[in-house]
Amino acid sequence: MNWRMWKPILSAFLLAVALSGCSRDKSGEVEVLHWWTSGGEARSVAELKKMLEERGDTWKDFAVAGGGGETAMTVLKSRVVSGNPPTAAQVKGPGIQEWAREGVLANLDDTAKAGDWDNLLPDVVSNVMKYDGHYVAVPVNVHRVNWMWANPEVFAKAGAEVPTTWEAFAVAADKIQKAGFIAIAHGGQPWQDATLFESIALGTGGAEWYRKAFVDLDQDALNSPTMKKSFETLRMVQQYIDKDAANRDWNLATAMVINGKAAMQFMGDWAKGEFTAAGKTPGTDYVCAPAPGTDGAFTFNIDSFIMFEQKDDAAKTAQAHLAEAIMDPKFQEIFNLNKGSIPVRLGMDLSKFDQCAKDSAAQFASASTNKTLVPSWAHEMAMPPANKGAMFDVVTAFMNSPDMTAAAATEKMAAAGK
Repeated sequence: MNWRMWKPILSAFLLAVALSGCSRDKSGEVEVLHWWTSGGEARSVAELKKMLEERGDTWKDFAVAGGGGETAMTVLKSRVVSGNPPTAAQVKGPGIQEWAREGVLANLDDTAKAGDWDNLLPDVVSNVMKYDGHYVAVPVNVHRVNWMWANPEVFAKAGAEVPTTWEAFAVAADKIQKAGFIAIAHGGQPWQDATLFESIALGTGGAEWYRKAFVDLDQDALNSPTMKKSFETLRMVQQYIDKDAANRDWNLATAMVINGKAAMQFMGDWAKGEFTAAGKTPGTDYVCAPAPGTDGAFTFNIDSFIMFEQKDDAAKTAQAHLAEAIMDPKFQEIFNLNKGSIPVRLGMDLSKFDQCAKDSAAQFASASTNKTLVPSWAHEMAMPPANKGAMFDVVTAFMNSPDMTAAAATEKMAAAGK
């Protein structure tokens, strides 16, 4: 056979080899550790999985139940220590920097540059996603933590008004209890206790004091009359939590508000995903309002994924696909509509979002301008994990020790900040 006869055969062979190589490059497995297991959250994860599979990749779900993520972090540490990290893991705030210092995270700069992340993300977000100036994590959304979720029908039956101050809260809660309803739907878990206390502290001391206490860990702010007043308010609020709250998951507490068993819940806007999943309409079936005393302030919690170094080329490509998919406008819209949060990308069309989300986006922008935008310490955005853990212990001990005074708790909080 002469060369002229061989040439098309050889060309076809080389093309087949090239295509098979591209197929291998473009497909791989992503193992993703997360704790999104409730209704609205699970729907969001399913969308991300779908987008990855459309790109030819395989999704390996590594879900660890527990709304605060403490169990997930324990599992992650054991995986990394054993030399078998997942492709990506749900980690946020200062925890990103801690993992980066271990030298186990992948550099996402190429993906970020191709996606123009620096121009699509607010500085307050992109700075958290970087270590030594390099992207090592990808953000998913922005949550507002200092929300109060209320059932207007329960308030109407009790003849109470949705409170805007903690003093007004006590008046409303008394009426609600006398009407036979539970005033606050709550789960007695450390992270939920801290979430409640965080909103109380912000409403008591304001954003400037909050920043000094929980971001700067300033001893004068931590060991102050304002902190003592915050614990006194927490004790007052605690009396309106039902006796069965111990270890109740947050989404079950949200269901109590949805079903009209309870009047209020103090929880971040992931709770809205549960209302959405239940087919409820904001302004009609439920009310979203800033926690008492916190109007104009915004405690933010940014969900994000750190990416671990991968040895296999296919795994690296699939990992890049995952990062691209998370920042994709389609996913940003669908995910945040399901989850209750707002998109992390700037310039997103919010026409499909409800009024709660639009209010959240507007307050995020105004709080940033007015310097009342503060990171949520209860959700690992504000301080090193060791300090956060110590403060969790103080709040939990206070909630479970009726004899502990607010003054004693304040002293312990200051010690936890050292």
